[in-house]
Amino acid sequence: MIKRKNILKIAIDSPAAAGAGTLAKTISKHYNLFYLDTGKIYRMVAYLRLKFPNKFNQNFIKLKIKKLKVKDLENKELLSDEVGTEASIISKVKSTRKLVHSFQLNFAYNPPKKYKGSCLDGRDITYNIVPDADFKFFITANVKTRALRRYKELRSLNKKISYEEVLKSIKKRDKSDYNRKISPLKKTQDSVLLNTSKLTKRACFLKIKKIIDRKINT
Repeated sequence: MIKRKNILKIAIDSPAAAGAGTLAKTISKHYNLFYLDTGKIYRMVAYLRLKFPNKFNQNFIKLKIKKLKVKDLENKELLSDEVGTEASIISKVKSTRKLVHSFQLNFAYNPPKKYKGSCLDGRDITYNIVPDADFKFFITANVKTRALRRYKELRSLNKKISYEEVLKSIKKRDKSDYNRKISPLKKTQDSVLLNTSKLTKRACFLKIKKIIDRKINT
């Protein structure tokens, strides 16, 4: 695999709906980084499994990932609760993770020339995908706050779902993410912890910007 030299690499891990995605997008835009929400890849695979159950196998996944473009991950159907639950199951499959892993590595270490680096967020980015990242962050928030955020997001997409259903789904997802045998969600010792429960999006960004600027401007 080709690796671009002297690029800025930022790795972010977080449980579901902690605000990492929004934060990572803002960081990427500010520092001109190539952004990838790695969880969306598993959601895409889950979506394909639900949509094409008869065609779904390793070769089918491999072909789809090979043709995958970042814009494909913007499909709003990937945000459904059903897809999220399925993604949690799929992310435990070793063969699937291997296929997704290669896509993530290429994305992280070989971003297009017009970008100054890469910013990835997910569950195992800081220790499995980009262990040599220049900056590592673990973004979290209390479960009720995260459930409310996801509920509002789904309601804005006209999804008919209750807050209680979303809360139950988030708790189930947390249990799966933290306890799975392959690449579980965990905070590494060299990751900066940021709890977003009582912070605005702007306040979160400024906290991270201060940390990054302090290092790259010295």
